[in-house]
Amino acid sequence: MQYNPVETYLQEAEDLLAEIEEAALSLAGEESGSERLNQLFRAFHTIKGSGAMCGFDQVAQFTHHVETVLDQVRQGAIPVSETLTELVLSAKDEIRALLAADRQGEAVARSSTQDIIAMLQRLSSATDAEAPPDPVKAVDARPHTGDRTWRILFRPNPELMTCGGNPVLLFRDLRRLGECQVSAHTDTVPALEEIQPTACYFWWTISLKTEADRNAIRDIFLFVEDGSALEIEVVETELVGIETVPEVPVSVGRPAETRDGQGAVLRNALSKESTVRVPSARLDRLVGLVGELVVNQSRLAQAASHVDSPELASPVEEIERLVAELRDDVLGIRMMPIGSIFARFRRLVHDLSAELGKQIDLATAGEETELDKSILDQLGEPLVHLLRNSIDHGIESPEVRAAAGKASRGVIRLSAVHTGSEVVVTVEDDGHGLDRAAIRAKGVEKRLIAADAVLSDKEVLNLILLPGFSTAGKVTSVSGRGVGMDVVKRQIDGLRGTVSIASDPGKGTAISLRLPLTLAIIEGLLVEVSGDRFILPMSSVAENIELDRAQRSRNNGRNVTAVRGELIPYIDLREAFGLPGSPPPIEKVVIVQHEDHRVGLVVDRVLGTHQTVLQPLGRFLRSVAVVSGSTVMGDGSVALILDIRAIVGFAALQASAARDGKRRQ
Repeated sequence: MQYNPVETYLQEAEDLLAEIEEAALSLAGEESGSERLNQLFRAFHTIKGSGAMCGFDQVAQFTHHVETVLDQVRQGAIPVSETLTELVLSAKDEIRALLAADRQGEAVARSSTQDIIAMLQRLSSATDAEAPPDPVKAVDARPHTGDRTWRILFRPNPELMTCGGNPVLLFRDLRRLGECQVSAHTDTVPALEEIQPTACYFWWTISLKTEADRNAIRDIFLFVEDGSALEIEVVETELVGIETVPEVPVSVGRPAETRDGQGAVLRNALSKESTVRVPSARLDRLVGLVGELVVNQSRLAQAASHVDSPELASPVEEIERLVAELRDDVLGIRMMPIGSIFARFRRLVHDLSAELGKQIDLATAGEETELDKSILDQLGEPLVHLLRNSIDHGIESPEVRAAAGKASRGVIRLSAVHTGSEVVVTVEDDGHGLDRAAIRAKGVEKRLIAADAVLSDKEVLNLILLPGFSTAGKVTSVSGRGVGMDVVKRQIDGLRGTVSIASDPGKGTAISLRLPLTLAIIEGLLVEVSGDRFILPMSSVAENIELDRAQRSRNNGRNVTAVRGELIPYIDLREAFGLPGSPPPIEKVVIVQHEDHRVGLVVDRVLGTHQTVLQPLGRFLRSVAVVSGSTVMGDGSVALILDIRAIVGFAALQASAARDGKRRQ
């Protein structure tokens, strides 16, 4: 694939805009000169400089105004405020719109651009009018009609030269701006035996006399600033023969203790792991090829099992090991931290809480928890619906919270945690909780349940997952149409996950999404019923037990079996699927975990574990609810992958229909 600098810039700009949004929403309580403000400034500065190089001139010109205001904030001339946060967020949205319009070849003349520039200028001028004169800032802000002397301290990233940087070229560019004196410092050079040939250990102090402003000087360091320390300050007098930091001669003996610590920092920086951007289509293609390799390896192993040849058995076992490692590594590449989607929700909570007149903070945990990219791509919409419901229905207004003895600011906690081969994502708020009576009344009103129906607490709460269900008194721009939770349920079901709800009146609600780690290749348990083979996901399997005919007759026709003193209900798959033939004298019961209880599935035989490459069902079989997919076996035959949740629901419907039939008789 040919390198495209514009596409590369747009990808990097998207990452920087996400970084800007996260930093802007965390500005509250920050001080001038804080790392958060520096992070914001660097992000806008990079977008400006790289945008100008790639032909996005309007983006560069607009971003320059934002950068100017942020520079004043860093100097303490403009305080951090809610107004500043809103302006930075608006500027970020405007940059994204300008990039999108320019990329699509549309006209990029936007009145909103000028409106934001005007607001930035008003913020800057209003602060300048209110602030007392500061001698240092006065020198920095004077008209650029005469020379000023700048003191520049540049500590480069140790990887500067491996990334194509050259300090000599930087100094040449500085000399084009005016009279320049450079002083090198060697105190961070380690002992000779510890020196890395490609590392940059020197740092420099520079005196520059020029008419150029701070931004013009910083632009020279634009592409080497990341990972480097750069300080630029104006001074009243020239720094002739600059010696503000004593130089330390190079030592080839054992370094001093301070230099030894600095050398360790440099070595750690040098060993920093690099990353490579790969189009997701290529990654999907790679996973598909590995899936085919797994299938053919299984076929090879099955064929080798029929040949009594030690010379063949050994390489087949080695191939099996290598394919398993390759499978795990490729699936590991597709795993991404869930924090990559958590970050985008801060803006959602910020904007909606302001729109509804509420004060809400979003707290996140478990951002490092990893999920398959294919699942992450589909998880965003369900989480948006859950967060919107928590903001609109869950968290009370500040006045109501104060009357209830709560803090005026509500908190929504978004967390993720690994539990075995699954990930549990939870959205929890500290609002007023779910009103069981209102939910039940709405269920009766919509004829979803009978007025005299006896429901458990869990069944009452699960009513909110039904299509069209909403207890909202009126429809708002946020919620009230009864489609949000239904969408959540359908999409999580499509990901082979489950939704569970817990609510404590007056204290809040927690909705948990239990999801598999991947949808590509799973470990399955291969079982057989009436000559047909099926796959059960190993992540759901707890244990296997035997079931003989005598045990069936002990429970008066009830489908339950005792396991270590616990009665576990079971589903006879032969009977449920209407398969022909008689069961063997001793059957197997595969006990699986379904939500918060265990259920048994009765099969003829358990054949063992199987690396299962999930294949979608054809359009004619998509209506078969109890099957979530298929896989190709080693002999070329197809085995269906069973959906545990759907099987339990299907069996419950069958049992209910049977009871209704008996009543009619």
